[in-house]
Amino acid sequence: MATFRDLLSAAKSEIVEVTTAEAADHIDAGYTVLDVREPDEYAEGALDGAIHIPRGHLEAQIENRIGDKSTPVVVYCAGGVRSAFAAKTMQELGYETVASMDGGFGRWKDEGRPWKQPATLNPEQMDRYKRHLLLPEVGVEGQTKLLDAKVLMLGAGGLGSPAALYLAAAGVGTIGVVDMDDVDASNLQRQILHNVDRIGDRKVDSAKKTLTMLNPDVDVVTYDTRLDASNIVDIISGYDVIVDGADNFPSRYLLNDASVKLGIPVVHGSIFRFEGMVSVFHPTEGPTYRDMVPEPPPAELAPSCAEAGVLGVLPGIIGSIQALETIKVILGLGDALIGRILSVDTTEMEFRVFNLRPDPTNEVTYENRDRIVVQELTGLCAPGLTLS
Repeated sequence: MATFRDLLSAAKSEIVEVTTAEAADHIDAGYTVLDVREPDEYAEGALDGAIHIPRGHLEAQIENRIGDKSTPVVVYCAGGVRSAFAAKTMQELGYETVASMDGGFGRWKDEGRPWKQPATLNPEQMDRYKRHLLLPEVGVEGQTKLLDAKVLMLGAGGLGSPAALYLAAAGVGTIGVVDMDDVDASNLQRQILHNVDRIGDRKVDSAKKTLTMLNPDVDVVTYDTRLDASNIVDIISGYDVIVDGADNFPSRYLLNDASVKLGIPVVHGSIFRFEGMVSVFHPTEGPTYRDMVPEPPPAELAPSCAEAGVLGVLPGIIGSIQALETIKVILGLGDALIGRILSVDTTEMEFRVFNLRPDPTNEVTYENRDRIVVQELTGLCAPGLTLS
């Protein structure tokens, strides 16, 4: 009957085992790093960028975390034993290039090689965000990014309601809410942050109650004020992303110019009757609002929802997409709608994507940020002077 030492010797005879110095060279060459220690060991320190899968879960999870079996991998544990068995298992699963690091994290650390303290969550957060943690693209590190993120909601109405709810549920750590209106009975057909008990309350207060009850991890910062040229830069400074739920052109141009000046991405959404659209205006990576709408249209061509009406569920669709795009921007996940416009027609249930290119005549750009003067629209049909 084979002993543990026999099994270990057999495993090591069938795998590639490397020193810590060789492992460092492999990592510099682009190898993926896999840590197979237990969660408590991993929490005390790990190699930078390591994928963490405890040895007992390796067979069940490795193909979801490293899908391409041609990916070269350096696997390590505390001392080199579990990593040897892990490397053998991965070879049996068809992984082409796997090396076990002899000496493990203990030797790596003793030699003074670089490591870091991984992001961690408390037990309550591990339970709350469990479905996020199962996603390789999110995991603990991504969830920590969400908890550290700051998102400003421009409006607590039809678009801001679903966007704020999903961002709070996702664990965005700080959510700012700008609104200067009261809750009205006519809002409740679509503005799901509020309810009948709060009719007459300030919207920012109602929003804070709802979001805090949904997720106590979230710090809700309220701004019960009208955004204008005198306060917008101070309010939006320090936020990572702005979710635009404004319903008028002056606010959108004001937000555009201030966000471009500060380099803050804006996840734009708009709705009209049965149609909506979403885009991400990222000043440092793509076109902005003025590239899409160089000048505001005449008032008769731009009626508000109060004048033209809106299907109540439509802002739920558009606001949810805004929340999704916001999370993608925070995590650097997938392909955000930068330089693209997503158009939704709910009567035909058609989703279309249009490319948006920078307008060469637009001078309100991040490159010109030092010259941008944030000011109110001088007239409904004219953008006004915006550069000094």
